[in-house]
Amino acid sequence: MIDRAHLADLLDRERRAFRDRNPRSAAAYEQARAHLFGGVPMTWMNKTAAGFPLYLAEARGARVTDLDGHSYVDLCLGDTGAMAGHSPQATVDAVADRFGGRGGATVMMPTEDATWVGAELGRRFGVPYWSFSLTATDANRWAIRLARAITGRPKILVNSYCYHGSVDEVLLVVGPDGEQVSREGNVGAPVDPTVTSRVVEFNDLPSLERELAHGDVAAVLMEPALTNIGIVLPEPGYLDGVRELTRRYGTLLINDETHTFSAGPGGCTGAWGLDPDIVTIGKAVGGGIPSGGYGLSAEVAARVEGMSGLDLVDMGGVGGTLAGNALSVAAMRATLEHVLTDDAFTAMTELATRFTKGVREVIDEHALPWSVTQLGARAEYRFSDPAPRDGGESNAAGDPDLDDYLHVYLANRGVLLTPFHNMALMCPATTEADVDRHHEVFAAAVAELAG
Repeated sequence: MIDRAHLADLLDRERRAFRDRNPRSAAAYEQARAHLFGGVPMTWMNKTAAGFPLYLAEARGARVTDLDGHSYVDLCLGDTGAMAGHSPQATVDAVADRFGGRGGATVMMPTEDATWVGAELGRRFGVPYWSFSLTATDANRWAIRLARAITGRPKILVNSYCYHGSVDEVLLVVGPDGEQVSREGNVGAPVDPTVTSRVVEFNDLPSLERELAHGDVAAVLMEPALTNIGIVLPEPGYLDGVRELTRRYGTLLINDETHTFSAGPGGCTGAWGLDPDIVTIGKAVGGGIPSGGYGLSAEVAARVEGMSGLDLVDMGGVGGTLAGNALSVAAMRATLEHVLTDDAFTAMTELATRFTKGVREVIDEHALPWSVTQLGARAEYRFSDPAPRDGGESNAAGDPDLDDYLHVYLANRGVLLTPFHNMALMCPATTEADVDRHHEVFAAAVAELAG
């Protein structure tokens, strides 16, 4: 059992230390509050364990430096956006050549890089036809539109506490009585998502079949493993069951690999031999440059192309002026060809295994009812044992004060985790020493808590 009063004292101490050691970040935040909504460039940057965000000065590889000159082992890596590491040299060179050397970013003309990227994504994920976006959110929006168009069905099915960006249709959960409800905090929803969508818990095939049997679901949009509510892995046979049920009920299957890309060069789709109709991805593929895309199976592409009346060129609701721009595509090619390679994933996964083992040893030493889960190059510790099996359980396992204590304790000693949960991600520049530094600080934090 955690002594909550002791935890509160430790958290207060660490927050005071954070304020004392980061005066320039604190001052920058106060100045920004006069000009930026919420005081930050994007409101989610207010998700901080210490009351204000650290301000970036420099970032290279697996390390970042803040305005106050502190260097950090970065295990957050832009919440997957920097899974290639910060400013990987191959991507920097390609972007500099495209934008400054040859020139041009948004010229509304294709480049040969795009063909290379499409072929490489096809090799990795097994779906041959690709189209590009600037974010995974847009890739998911456009994939949903295509699924509705070719099935003639209105609804999308998602898993409770999934994450697919700010797509309107995915912001609902399974409520405490099993009912489907809009997710708490859903800002200005244009339509109640229970009208547009259905939702079931992850790892629950009977509920999935019950909802698909209504016959109105165009696509199941899912992560092969939940990530943004904490890593929740599929149980044996679950993903095979999802694929069988979607085929039986004439529903398309969309795998969102934006976070689960950590599982390997082709995400979970490649690592586990999955067979989706559509794959969406974003964040990491551009090495930090905004980029994303969706890939279609040959059958889905043929169905789309065979439909008359779809406006895929102008104002049909699929696409954006900057999508597929020459700069983003050059970044994707360099990142996939030279940085996030098959060999890189092998090394990154080995480091994540080292991370998982070390965390497990600390948990066991103190006999804590916690767990740690790994998904390729990504690992995460949770305050429950056994690990949650669905989104509802994972949400219930949250402990905001304990999260904040560990985050600010680690940050005060030079280690960053993803601010939204306790995720640690390895990049090609991460070292064994970086992982071991986390373990040293994590062990000290837990020892103080237990003591």
